Amino acid sequence: MTDINASFAAVTSALGDDQRFKELALRIAGLRDSLGYTQDEFADLLGVNREHYQAYEQTGFDVPASLLMHIANVCKVDMGVLLTGTSAHLSTYQVVRAGEGRVVDRFPGYHFQDLAYNYAHKVMQPLLVTLDPQDEPAELVSHDGQEFNFVIAGTIILVFPDREIELNVGDCIYFDPKIAHGQRCGSVTPATFVTIISEAQIDAK
Repeated sequence: MTDINASFAAVTSALGDDQRFKELALRIAGLRDSLGYTQDEFADLLGVNREHYQAYEQTGFDVPASLLMHIANVCKVDMGVLLTGTSAHLSTYQVVRAGEGRVVDRFPGYHFQDLAYNYAHKVMQPLLVTLDPQDEPAELVSHDGQEFNFVIAGTIILVFPDREIELNVGDCIYFDPKIAHGQRCGSVTPATFVTIISEAQIDAK
């Protein structure tokens, strides 16, 4: 990924991103079809709005990072396969230098990079997410496992159905993502946070 605050520089770049969105949509549809689900059945399985899911398969646009992780786990593929069509292969370690995370999606107002894109069989998905200030409400999603958010720039508003939690630089939260949730920018400048998502089932002792 290029600098996290960079914007689309040219029409050709935007067209390239449009093509990546379409390819992502095709991969989502192909995985869903391989499992034998209709669009509505798969949306229900994922716990997302049916119309929203249909739009994801049509355009590949605006798919929340946590939902991509959920789709990958439901389909039993690495998230890198879903996002890029290629398999990760490292199994010992992967170092990602500053600014070198892989662009896995980008659209106005939302931008994230995979911080472990080449590590195979991950049980956690670390992402660096940047949200632009906007008036649109956060879309709520839910998934299994656990999630951690740590704010490194600006202000993030973590939205739950019954409350909103403001998180500033240095603040973090660990929460149960089975509760519907979403994030939005709460500052006048773009806000950036690290999220680590795990869908591994944890046995309570």
